[in-house]
Amino acid sequence: DGYRYLLQAAAIVPGKTADTQQAIQKATIPEDLKQEIIDAYGQLSGRYGQQNLVVAVRSSATTEDMAGASSAGQQESYVHIRGVTDLLVAVKNCMASLFTPRAVAYRKEKGFHDEQCAISVGVQKMITCDNGTSGVIFTLETESGHRDFVTINAAYGLGQALVGGRINPDEYMVHKGLFKKGFSPLVKKVCGDKQVKALYASEKNALVYQEVIESLRNRFALVDQQIFELVHYALIIEDYFSARNGVWTPMDIEWAQDGLDGKIYIVQARPETVHAHNQPVLKLYRLDVTAPLQLLVEGLSIGRAIASGRVKRVDSPEAYEDFQAGDILVTTMTDPDWVPIMEKAAAIITDRGGRTCHAAIIARELGLPALVGTGNGTCLLKNGQHVTVDCSAGTYGAVYDGDIPYFIEQVRIDEISSERRPVDILVNIANPDNACQTALLPIDGAGLVRLEFIIARRIGIHPLAIIFPERVTDTSFHKQASLLQERYGSLTEAYLELLSMHVGLIAGAFYPRPVTVRLTDFKSNEYKNLLGGTAFEPIEENPMLGFRGASRYGDPLYQAAFELECKALARVRDDMGFDNMIIMVPFVRTVAQAHDTIALLAHYGLERGKNGLKIYLMVEIPSNIILFDEFAPFFDGFSIGSNDLTQLTLGIDRDSGLLRHLFSEQDPAVKALIAQAIIKAHQAGKHISICGQAPSDFPDFAQWLINQKIDALSLNADAIVPFMQS
Repeated sequence: DGYRYLLQAAAIVPGKTADTQQAIQKATIPEDLKQEIIDAYGQLSGRYGQQNLVVAVRSSATTEDMAGASSAGQQESYVHIRGVTDLLVAVKNCMASLFTPRAVAYRKEKGFHDEQCAISVGVQKMITCDNGTSGVIFTLETESGHRDFVTINAAYGLGQALVGGRINPDEYMVHKGLFKKGFSPLVKKVCGDKQVKALYASEKNALVYQEVIESLRNRFALVDQQIFELVHYALIIEDYFSARNGVWTPMDIEWAQDGLDGKIYIVQARPETVHAHNQPVLKLYRLDVTAPLQLLVEGLSIGRAIASGRVKRVDSPEAYEDFQAGDILVTTMTDPDWVPIMEKAAAIITDRGGRTCHAAIIARELGLPALVGTGNGTCLLKNGQHVTVDCSAGTYGAVYDGDIPYFIEQVRIDEISSERRPVDILVNIANPDNACQTALLPIDGAGLVRLEFIIARRIGIHPLAIIFPERVTDTSFHKQASLLQERYGSLTEAYLELLSMHVGLIAGAFYPRPVTVRLTDFKSNEYKNLLGGTAFEPIEENPMLGFRGASRYGDPLYQAAFELECKALARVRDDMGFDNMIIMVPFVRTVAQAHDTIALLAHYGLERGKNGLKIYLMVEIPSNIILFDEFAPFFDGFSIGSNDLTQLTLGIDRDSGLLRHLFSEQDPAVKALIAQAIIKAHQAGKHISICGQAPSDFPDFAQWLINQKIDALSLNADAIVPFMQS
């Protein structure tokens, strides 16, 4: 009936969008349709025991939420509508919005004809979010399209502040498969700034934006129980649509928590349109780091791509004609009116917004790199300035001055995956932000996960300072510690949660393929650089050969920190369910140290063999090979660390620039030890791989290892595709 009415009204002035829109708004709704709307509104109000229920009037057009065309926000929706008179006006306005200039322009871009379109109107109870939260859910990881995760964004108040890009929301990720098995695989919790919240001001009959108090901004908008409740709903919805369509159908879902009853409601669900139907082609972007780089702006990266161009600062979407194809769009934030400009841009930079704001959603659909939530991009970037936007590295991206060279490689994953390989191919990984994309490669797992990167970049605090904060005088530490205590309840809980989640994200990205996590191997000079580190670290002449690896774990100076590390890793396996995680022990100098470390791991909840836990030794000291038969009973497998093995075999400090010309993993002495290690591992019936730098840099060395019958090569991510294609 609504579509019949629309056709009658639109036929008055065919072909003129503005006139058509006005004609629909001025037309009289047929009496039979009008009465149906009034009756339905009365029934909806009665269901909640109210008269004149406050409702949302929302559009649903046939040319939106389609494969490859989300049409996000092209038609209008109206919120906080009360009473029959306002409801009927909102229904007409909603129908008329099918002919707004932006909606017509979008359809033209996508190849849809106006006569193919139809629209209906949905009327829903309005959720009161003044004291609640709202947000969006994607049943995949939004950047890579990894299908094993649910991604949730959350903020205070109504959803307009979030989807409109006014704030950086919280972001949460949960692994689907292990959640269904009853575990709690929450692998990501990022606290956004949430500076404002959208509210409805009844006296103004309009949305207003209110500043959020600092204590709420510094806290997560959702508790874990609410996160898991949303995941439960999201998986029900995804399973329903996937079963109906006969193919995996990832979903884009909107939700809101009512501030009055505290309940969470799903208010919209539609198929995700960016990743669901993409061909398995991987584009690898790499910036030329040999070029001089002058950093201008940083922010949240969308798109994992790189683009160069001329900055064009734009204050309103009316500047469409002045914006040239290939310009870099720089603005405060975007909404659906900006789409015609965004379609011409080479990249997008905004001051505000998070991963699911309008700019981020449209950038993904258009395949553009976007840097959102920069805070001050519009102030620091000047019109006409040539810049390079680098969103290739993960969560955070950067804008550099000038046109920096970069490289693009397109890889068909399905073609690579069909190739037979003589050994397993693993990846060395440190940054959790890259895990989902890297895991899409047809590889057999992760051969080396470096905890040091996670602790340095994602926590930034010395673990002993977490346990003994009273010993630290650094004001920067206490400022950060105060924030973590407010957010997580205690410093130790913050450390445990942050470390376990980041490791869990990597383990989840590869699940059920094996992921080998190396225990911390910071040197004392590296530990000192962490907040609070100077209060606990000794002064060493040569930290590379000093207080590192297994020598720390049972030492009274460090053992309390090692206990914290073990508890975090135990959470990854026991609470999150990632039984694909393998533990690797670095820099074990003696057989007695191997015995003591295995016992200490068991004491702290990481017992070898329990629930299938495997523990590997990182072979990087000649003594590990000389006494291989004595080390072997303590471990399930081995991984050769060729960097340190070369250092200790040739007596060269690998940090020394003066001796760099002598440092070679392909030295005959080093190769002799590696060959011996491979033979002895196979004699002992143990798995052996290599995770050092050499096979990534030297294909001939990788081939030599294959000839020696090594079981697996663990390569750097950027070396995997060239190796597989060689």
